[in-house]
Amino acid sequence: MWDDLKTLAAARDGRRIDALFAEDPARAASFSIEQDGMLFDFSKTQLDAEFLAALIAVAEGAGVEARREAMFSGAKINETEGRAVLHTALRNLAGTPVEVDGKDVMPEVLDTLARMEALASEIRGSGITDVVNIGIGGSDLGPKMGTLALAPYHDGPRCHFVSNVDGADIADTLKRCPAETTLFIIASKTFTTIETMTNARTAWDWLEGQGVATDGRFVALSSNHEKAADWGIPAERVFGFEDWVGGRYSMWGPIGLSMMIAIGPDDFRAFLEGGAAMDAHFREAPLAGNMPVMLALVGMWHNQVLGHATRAVLPYDNRLSRLPAYLQQLEMESNGKGVGMDGADLDCNSGPVVWGEPGTNGQHAFYQLIHQGTRVVPCEFMVAARGHEPALKHHHALLVANCLAQSEALMRGRSLDEARSKVAGQFEGDELERQARHRVVPGNRPSTTLVYPLLDPRTLGRIVALYEHRVFVEGVILNINSYDQWGVELGKELATALGPMVTGEQDPGDKDGSTQALLTFLHRNAS
Repeated sequence: MWDDLKTLAAARDGRRIDALFAEDPARAASFSIEQDGMLFDFSKTQLDAEFLAALIAVAEGAGVEARREAMFSGAKINETEGRAVLHTALRNLAGTPVEVDGKDVMPEVLDTLARMEALASEIRGSGITDVVNIGIGGSDLGPKMGTLALAPYHDGPRCHFVSNVDGADIADTLKRCPAETTLFIIASKTFTTIETMTNARTAWDWLEGQGVATDGRFVALSSNHEKAADWGIPAERVFGFEDWVGGRYSMWGPIGLSMMIAIGPDDFRAFLEGGAAMDAHFREAPLAGNMPVMLALVGMWHNQVLGHATRAVLPYDNRLSRLPAYLQQLEMESNGKGVGMDGADLDCNSGPVVWGEPGTNGQHAFYQLIHQGTRVVPCEFMVAARGHEPALKHHHALLVANCLAQSEALMRGRSLDEARSKVAGQFEGDELERQARHRVVPGNRPSTTLVYPLLDPRTLGRIVALYEHRVFVEGVILNINSYDQWGVELGKELATALGPMVTGEQDPGDKDGSTQALLTFLHRNAS
């Protein structure tokens, strides 16, 4: 499959993207999808109609549509763990029945949402000024990203996020919080995550050290009700979630409580509505006009066919500054696999390396490599038509101009003749040639652009769901399980074993020479 596509691509190697626009003046309309006021433009890529048809045939052959229906219907598509994959149920506000093992899960989902809304409203009116979410991975990246993204909608307590077990993280956070009016949310499905529980214990000790009673100051987002009760957290302040919600897909439910407290239940529901709207589009639209499907196929064209190993996510929206990190986990933890569903090694590359920063900051950091480096980095731009600061419209106009200019520059580049003309009056002879070559920009580098009217709760929900479904489509085509993460377990096991060696309670004799030498150095410099 991939070899055929590579052969097809090689036959047109060297064809430039800007030439495709010259051949087809309507290319921008043909290679874009508009859905509910949001536009996904993938015309600045090397894709043409033949390539696109071949990619759609790949998706059809992989059974994307049938697998998609299986996911929404509650089938256990997470086969290595025997679980359904139903984060979509968390935003199913209509309550349309979804069954797992013969039981409709929606009554419990909606009851949990109602309980969250009640507690959020209580906290927002209680005099609590600061809320600290303590979690890691999916229990941190999603709500942190979403809370920052929706800053214009904050009308509740200030929200902070602690994830790193490095004591600096919680120490620096607590300095900004008044003990008398701070609430802590402990986000750990098992209530055993070592980083989270270590930070939670430090928060408990901090309150006691400040002479503040811990009663009513902790909420648990966990399915382990017994351990939460051991902490003295009453049942009405414990919010569980089922094993069919993976951590990196969990911000739609209880893990999003901090976000709900910040923006309020109504705006949180708008966020859920946005996700549900993208679900409906993904489930109903034909593949060729399906935004998540086409986002996935463009990415796979760049990675699996053309061999571009990285993907830059470049939001020209400062409040989406944590989106690249969120999508990094979503993509790399989901599709960073080397084995297919059948247990055999993959015969192609799996997911790409995902990274990025908001514009225009990145332009003054890594865009040099993107424009003139030896490796091609497909770029995914995103920008709003308008910002939240009407008095600063000139800022937003400059932001949008920069976004569009970068995608144009990546495509067009600058030829040697154009470079010569720019410096012809300053240099001559061999020096003119040398200076001109330094100014050549190869161009013909692909990018996509996602444009939306305004970054509001509903739009954020649609963007997050769009990328979730993109990961799903990629996983189906690669025939991998996007919903387990066994690769992270080994490091956790080794860290547990190393703990006593780091503290000096246990001899590291069975460790490799490097680890022993590192421990010796650390012990020598620990005091």
